[in-house]
Amino acid sequence: MLYTQFTVRIEDFDYHLPKEQIAQRPLPERAASRMLLLDRVTGASVDSDFALLPGLLRGDELLVFNNARVIPARLFGKRAGMHSQSPSRATVREHLSGTVEVFLTRKVSSDVWEALVRPGRKLPVGERILFGEGELEAEILSRGELGVRTVRFSSRDDQPVQTHIERLGHIPLPPYIEREDESSDRERYQTVFAKISGAVAAPTAGLHFSEKMMAQIRETGIETCELTLNVGLGTFQPIHAENLEEHVMHEEAYKISDETVNAILSARAAGRKILAIGTTVVRALEDSARRAVQSGSGQVLLAGRAEAKIFITPGYQFRVVDALLTNFHLPRSTLLALVCAFAGRENVLAAYRHAVETGYRFYSYGDCILIR
Repeated sequence: MLYTQFTVRIEDFDYHLPKEQIAQRPLPERAASRMLLLDRVTGASVDSDFALLPGLLRGDELLVFNNARVIPARLFGKRAGMHSQSPSRATVREHLSGTVEVFLTRKVSSDVWEALVRPGRKLPVGERILFGEGELEAEILSRGELGVRTVRFSSRDDQPVQTHIERLGHIPLPPYIEREDESSDRERYQTVFAKISGAVAAPTAGLHFSEKMMAQIRETGIETCELTLNVGLGTFQPIHAENLEEHVMHEEAYKISDETVNAILSARAAGRKILAIGTTVVRALEDSARRAVQSGSGQVLLAGRAEAKIFITPGYQFRVVDALLTNFHLPRSTLLALVCAFAGRENVLAAYRHAVETGYRFYSYGDCILIR
């Protein structure tokens, strides 16, 4: 069995955080953040610095990174009327004023996305939206649950749709960063190893790694591998249910290569630890392990593409991950529940209280915690 059956209440994952400790901007240097070391067995914690990470490792760990690249997912445009131009369906001109925001959440096919559209109530199926000087157009194809729309983009010049999105879009900073995105966020809200576009939120544990740090890790001989999990908007989805088992978890697309599976299997066979860089890596690896069990194949992990549907809460028995580097997470969130499942709720909340008392910076642009 993967789970111990008992009721887990969302109120058990709460803590007090002064607003001023929510990092609004990154530090000047990526690797300059503080790092709290947490023993997942004893609950003991020690203050440290992320720059010391290579020397704090045993040296034989396998570090697994998420190489997802954040796209500029927020687009601002103007209404252009219905796709059908018949008089009975044409949008009245005076209703075409005002800015429309299209927040891309998940790619469906080549130029079709699921998105949140604001103001959604005024935008029916068939409505068109123009971006920039009109070089990019979107048409609303359908309406889904929770305000989600399916939107098809088309280019009105000789440039590909993706080129226009990259140029016109804004970086989708999390809602707790209370400022508009800036040009510097295009570089800093992106890991230095980002390769595969599709995420609408950064795998934030990876933001601490600089090019210099990655080179130092390689020079030390520490082995690394990568997977891709496209972090979705559901990362910030609040838990409304009182009991965690009633919460419907969002799905996130991921891909694990044969090379990465083989590296993990080799490390495990040699008794080496698997260090996940971020909760997104944990979700991908543990979801893959669960699917492997369900397949009856006898394998530890399944390579290929899939949708991570797993919701990790206390009682879960981890099959792949031995250690975790992660940022500090929102209270009453699925990610905090995952971390508590990994290291024990009391251990984690005690570590969080210490981090608050000693002035750590929290959330996406904040400090990190290494749990072993």
